[in-house]
Amino acid sequence: MTRFTIECRQGDIANQTDMDAVVNAANALLRTGGGVAGALHRAAGPGLAEECAPMAPIEPGQAVISGGHRLPNRHVIHCLGPVYGRDEPADRLLADCYRNALRLAEARGLESVAFPALSTGAFGYPLAEAARIAVTTVAAEGAVLERVKRVRFVLFDDAALAAHREVLDQLPGQRA
Repeated sequence: MTRFTIECRQGDIANQTDMDAVVNAANALLRTGGGVAGALHRAAGPGLAEECAPMAPIEPGQAVISGGHRLPNRHVIHCLGPVYGRDEPADRLLADCYRNALRLAEARGLESVAFPALSTGAFGYPLAEAARIAVTTVAAEGAVLERVKRVRFVLFDDAALAAHREVLDQLPGQRA
């Protein structure tokens, strides 16, 4: 059995040259925006928005997949995370984002996926709680995946990196 690994790094989600897919913290209409969505759409070029338009709208917790266009990745997996305090149950919906993204990657035969910290920016999810849900969900899902072998959390700042590493360090057999 091939080992499943989880990594945490600070960096730019749009510049993960060694990953099969990157995950977009999407809005319901899968359009460009601020934060992760803006960075990925700018780097991918207009073809990404054109490909995504017929897939919209999506619901909180849902994930859809597109090509990577001008990104160095074959695919972009678009997830709509919950808006904290509005979309409930927020914890389940956030976990569904990670689970559904990994299941799409698995179905496409992808081996590596890079995630941002979904819902922690404009959607207001508290960082420590979001990191706990993200890392534990990815670890649990990784135990049953056959094709996806590596997940990387690409985090925007020191606080997000520290929150994710703290959770990862508590899991048996994982390294940040």
